[in-house]
Amino acid sequence: MTERKTHDLAIIGSGPGGYVAAIRAAQLGKSVALIEKNLLGGTCLNVGCIPTKALLSNAAVLHQVKRAADFGIQTGPISVHYDKIKARKDQTIQKIRSGLEGLIKSNQITIYRGAAQFESPTELKVVGQDSLFIRAEKIIIATGSVPIDVPAFPCDHQRILNSTSLLEVTHLPKSLAIVGGGYIGCDFASLFAELGTKVTILEALPAILMAQGPTVSQFMTPALAKRGIEIRTNVKVASIVNQGGHVAIALADGSSLDAELALVSVGRKVYTEGLHIEKAGLGALTVNEQMETAVRGIYAIGDVTAKSMLAHVASHQGIVAASHACGVEISMHYDAVPAVVFTSPEIATVGLTLEQAKQAGHQAVSSTFPFQALGKAQAAQDTEGFAQIIADQKTGQILGALVIGHEASNLIAEMTLAVQNELTLESVMETIHAHPTLAESWHEAAWMAFGTPLHFPPKKKL
Repeated sequence: MTERKTHDLAIIGSGPGGYVAAIRAAQLGKSVALIEKNLLGGTCLNVGCIPTKALLSNAAVLHQVKRAADFGIQTGPISVHYDKIKARKDQTIQKIRSGLEGLIKSNQITIYRGAAQFESPTELKVVGQDSLFIRAEKIIIATGSVPIDVPAFPCDHQRILNSTSLLEVTHLPKSLAIVGGGYIGCDFASLFAELGTKVTILEALPAILMAQGPTVSQFMTPALAKRGIEIRTNVKVASIVNQGGHVAIALADGSSLDAELALVSVGRKVYTEGLHIEKAGLGALTVNEQMETAVRGIYAIGDVTAKSMLAHVASHQGIVAASHACGVEISMHYDAVPAVVFTSPEIATVGLTLEQAKQAGHQAVSSTFPFQALGKAQAAQDTEGFAQIIADQKTGQILGALVIGHEASNLIAEMTLAVQNELTLESVMETIHAHPTLAESWHEAAWMAFGTPLHFPPKKKL
C-alpha cells in the first residue's frame, strides 16, 4: 500500500524560491514538505548562478595575474588548467548543497526525493526515491525554468550546448560561438574570452543586451570587443551541424563560420512538465500579488511564473507566498528589483531606465559619474565604467540606477534600498560615504544631478 503523509504546506521544487518558502513557513510554525526530483538548490545552485560565478571567479584571478606587472609584481609563465577550474566549481557547488540540506533539515522541514504531480488541488503523488501521496491544504509550485531549445539546431550536448551542458565541459575550447547576446550569453563570452578562447556572439537583434537598455548596450559593445570578443548583430542562425571535430554554423544571409563548440543561449522557458496542473484545476500559472494562482490555496513562485527570472526575485516571492499561505497579509512588489550581469565589466541595474521613467510620465533626468574620477578606482586601476542615477527633477526622488564597472554587483545594493524606500537625491548627498571607495560614485552622481559636482569639473556655461 502506498504511503500517505499530511502536511500544512507542500512545496514542489527546492530552488531559491522553494527552499526559502519552506523555511519561512517553518518559521511560522507550519509542517512543511519540500519535494525535489533532482538536486537540492535547483537551477541557481547547480547549473546557474553559483557555478557560473565560480568559473568567473577563476577568470577574475587570471585577469589580475595577467596585469600583475602593472602593479610592480613579476610573475612567471601562466597556464590555464580548465579541468581543475571545473573541479573547483563542482566542489563549490557540493559544499553549498551540503550546507543547504543541513539548513533545511535544521528548520524541521521534511525533504521528499521524487517527481511530484497533482492528483487534486490538495493532493500530490510523489514518484522516485520516495514514493507516496502527500496531502496539503496549501501547495506552492516552484519548478523553475529550463533553457529554450531551438528546433532548427537542437542541442546535442556534445558540441551544440546550452547553458547547462556547457558547464560540464572539461577542456578549454579554442573557439566558441554563442547564439544569443543576452545576459547569459555575454556572461559566458566574458568568461571564455578571459581564459583565452576565441569567442563570437551571434545576435539576431540590432544590439547585444537590449533588455538592459540602450545605455548598457552602447557601452558594453566596445567594452567586450576590446576583450577580443567578436560581436555580430542583425544575424540569424539557420543551422548548426556537429561535424565531429567542430561545428559548422550557417547564417540566413548565406555566410558561415566554424567553431569548436556552440552555445545556444536564446532564453529560458517555464517548466511544468509532469506536474499535471490540470488535475488541480489550473491552466496557465497566472498569479496575483500574493503569488496565489486562480485556484485558492495553490501558489506559484520563481521562474515558473515568468514574472522575473532572477533567483533573488524567486526568494522574495517565496517569502510572500509562504507568509500569505500561513495567514500573513503581504504583497509582492517589483519596483526595486536589482539585476546583475556578471560580464567584465559587471553591469547592475535597479528601477527605471531614463527612457522608462519618461514614458511613465516623470520629468526624469540622469546624472552620471565616471569611475575614472574616483580615487579608489585609480588606485586599483579599475577605472572602466560609471554610476548613473535616474531621478525625478521636480521631487528629487530616485527612480532607478545603473552602474557598470568593478564591483557593480555590490554597488547596486545602495540604490536598491533608495528606490525601495523612495529616497531622494538629497538623501544620498547628505549621507557620508567612506573614502576611498567605489560607493562614493553614488554620492558624486547625486551632487552632479544638481550641477554642483565635487570631484568633477562643472559644466561650462555658454
